Amino acid sequence: MTDASNDLSQLYRPVFAADLIIDALGKNPDKPAVNIGDRTMTAREMSEQVSCYVQALRSKGINAGTQMSVLALNRPEVLFNMAASQVNANRTTPLHPMGSLEDQAYVLEDCGAEVLIFDPDNFTERAEELAKRTPGIKHVLALGPTTFGEDLHALANTFTPERLVAPIVNGSDLSGIAYSGGTTGKPKGIMSTYSSGAAMTTIQMAEWQWPDEVRFLICTPLSHAGAAFFTPTLLKGGSLTVLPGFDPEKFMQTVESHRITATMLVPTMLYVLLDHPKFDQYDLSSLETIFYGAAAISPTRLSEAINRMGKIFFQFYGQAECPMTITVLRKEDHDPDNLERLASCGRPVPWVHVALLDDEGNEVPHGEPGEICVRGPLNMKGYLGKPEQTAEAFAHGWLHTGDVARADDEGFLYIVDRKKDMIITGGFNVYPREVEDVISAHPGVSAVAVIGVPDEKWGESVKAVVVVRPGHVVDADELVALVKEAKGTVQAPKSVDFVDAIPLSALGKPDKKTLRARYWGESGRQVN
Repeated sequence: MTDASNDLSQLYRPVFAADLIIDALGKNPDKPAVNIGDRTMTAREMSEQVSCYVQALRSKGINAGTQMSVLALNRPEVLFNMAASQVNANRTTPLHPMGSLEDQAYVLEDCGAEVLIFDPDNFTERAEELAKRTPGIKHVLALGPTTFGEDLHALANTFTPERLVAPIVNGSDLSGIAYSGGTTGKPKGIMSTYSSGAAMTTIQMAEWQWPDEVRFLICTPLSHAGAAFFTPTLLKGGSLTVLPGFDPEKFMQTVESHRITATMLVPTMLYVLLDHPKFDQYDLSSLETIFYGAAAISPTRLSEAINRMGKIFFQFYGQAECPMTITVLRKEDHDPDNLERLASCGRPVPWVHVALLDDEGNEVPHGEPGEICVRGPLNMKGYLGKPEQTAEAFAHGWLHTGDVARADDEGFLYIVDRKKDMIITGGFNVYPREVEDVISAHPGVSAVAVIGVPDEKWGESVKAVVVVRPGHVVDADELVALVKEAKGTVQAPKSVDFVDAIPLSALGKPDKKTLRARYWGESGRQVN
């Protein structure tokens, strides 16, 4: 008997993302896995491609624990790299494709990125700028032919495929760091673990409603929610079709030609589809499940969608700190004649503990509004390098989401406001303080408050309410341009109102609740 035979260190080792990916690709080797243009790649071919990517990364000295960041629009190579980074146990941080240079450089520096992987068709110039500004970057790799850095895809194709082997990691180890804006004006690094990632996939597989045959269309950013459908689709023996982004007619063409059975949309995308003049000209009848989330949806528009497309809608609610699936609203709960129910974010899934708490950490009386707080395996490890903000998020032994909701007698939750000032516009998060900091730097601006206001297309749009300094003239378009340059197009206000004064609270702080009420009227919801 050898010493190794008595090694019990792995006796209770859980299954993590790399195990699941390897298992899925191995069980269905001859099934379609990814559609690339007119070509279909089988699971076996994808496994081989992932193996070559793993070897390419290791050949550059990129090993377990190495921090990498990815800046890319949707393309199949992003999926290969995503799977390879799991097998190679790299920590990954996506960069927002629409983010500003300043924010992206901050994220690279803050997370300690050593590797920058980028899409050469869209971000070569930005990659060069980021590499110059971030001295910690040791490797710059492109997902195709490039004039800057090294072509990772070409390097991968110099290797012979080998059997994929999952890494030995601990559940509490960091698998990635995602960045979310903060009230301090700087994004926060949300530390995700291998355990939380596996828990999310478990819940998706057990609780979410999937078609029997999954042909999944990804048109939302793989840098955000789109990536969460990668592993479950493969585990279901399904295939992925990847679009570079969301174009309504291309979406409908792809659904029709590939007989797509499932996809994920943010509400704004759904509105654009419903309003498209050619909507009724395409055969979308193959769709069995439309997953939607990332922002609150208009009950009226959702009712319209159900009446036109059927009861194929499934809502998920979560946040980066507790990803994707705190609650779900199942297909059968989508009654087009019950607008109140369609305003719900669903009921908590059985794998997490959810409570509505007041500011002292006590559960609120039934039917009263309280903050959605969560315990369970989905929760983040904390905010990178921010112990005070981590402690605040975990106050009273719960993760605080910042969303205020009430519960009905059947356990459905209804989000009525956000404790935090975050705006969700078109599925993307905008943090007012960051926009206010840019606008307030203008010499003609005396005061500014940024809020979200109802918008039929975007759910919410960013509005800047500005007080101009006496003797100055400020142009609204100039302020919008300032924000676009500093923060990116998503954060730029869709509208600017000039006022004599911004309402203040008793403590002399801007009273955004009062300000929002001017635009939200008598609506019980302060999210749209």
